[in-house]
Amino acid sequence: MTSQHPPVELRSASFRELDAATLYALLKLRVDVFVVEQKCPYPELDGRDLEPGTRHLWLSRADAPVAYLRVLAEPGGVNRIGRVAVAPDRRGGGLAGRLMTEALAVVGDRPTVLDAQAHLAGWYARYGYVAEGEEFLEDGIPHLRMARPGVTELPPVG
Repeated sequence: MTSQHPPVELRSASFRELDAATLYALLKLRVDVFVVEQKCPYPELDGRDLEPGTRHLWLSRADAPVAYLRVLAEPGGVNRIGRVAVAPDRRGGGLAGRLMTEALAVVGDRPTVLDAQAHLAGWYARYGYVAEGEEFLEDGIPHLRMARPGVTELPPVG
């Protein structure tokens, strides 16, 4: 006999579209991963969630977020992907990859940047990201700035 689990659903919203309970659950997931689990006391609430160009993407099971990331609008038409988090008990199931694929669909042909934890640089490289510059410490964790150039359409052949 197999147990039936509710499906994992993709959600996307601007800050204004988030209801209070969803916002709370998303922020709790981020704090649980980045502040508590990684032992990094830092200002998780940085004001960027409120920006009109920010898009919140998450995967939810039974209305509980299990994975999250945000897409920020940066100057010059560049987007920044950040706060990629997966609940500890849901890791290894491809959820972060599903979110990255969706984020890149949202971004479209615009270039993107992100600050990857150094041990995840190879994972981000699978999505076309290339390290730029030297490794740096952020909250005691080695990071690399990574960039993905914009995708340009090739002229038709013939």
